[in-house]
Amino acid sequence: MLAQRLRRSFAVRSSGVASRDAAGPSAPATDGARATDAELVERSRGGDRQAFSALVERHQKPLYYLALRYLKNDADAADVTQRAFVRIYQRLDSFRGDASFRTWAYRITINLALNHLRDHKRETASEIEDNAVAIAPVGAGDLEKRRRAQRLREAIEALPPKQRTVIELRIYDELPFKEVATLANCSENAAKVNFHHGMKRLRQLMNSDEAA
Repeated sequence: MLAQRLRRSFAVRSSGVASRDAAGPSAPATDGARATDAELVERSRGGDRQAFSALVERHQKPLYYLALRYLKNDADAADVTQRAFVRIYQRLDSFRGDASFRTWAYRITINLALNHLRDHKRETASEIEDNAVAIAPVGAGDLEKRRRAQRLREAIEALPPKQRTVIELRIYDELPFKEVATLANCSENAAKVNFHHGMKRLRQLMNSDEAA
């Protein structure tokens, strides 16, 4: 459902974004699954629409959940994800490869999510959707698991901003510390330290809730 929504929206939004869509033949769709991000970026720059579609397919879900953790709202997260891919498409020529494509795409998505929060000047939604954090699915009838999932989300949000960012990127997005450090604007060692202290604090918060 998410993939279909993003593909439909991107197709509409990107139709007039750049003239590169009209240039050159597209490679077979099956090539996208085997190609690296760098190869897909290079092909996209040359006008290969299927190559960019492969990038969208590969990264749309993690970018969506990244935006959702900031925005706490499904519709806003989907909109920011769509705008992120349009921004990525527009700026492909400026991607230098100093960082990975994934790190670059994450940074664009985070900036758009923060801009969205600032521009709307509203409190985050008080009712957090079940998939606001990419945790393991819980059964509809398992009330205790739902309560624990809610406590986990609240505990993560109670962490200092840097620790929260590092933990989310490391655990939920499974990024290596090098990429986490880039996105958190800190050194790799600082990212590891923040992760260690954040996990320690998270365990304390969860244990105190269970003891209450």
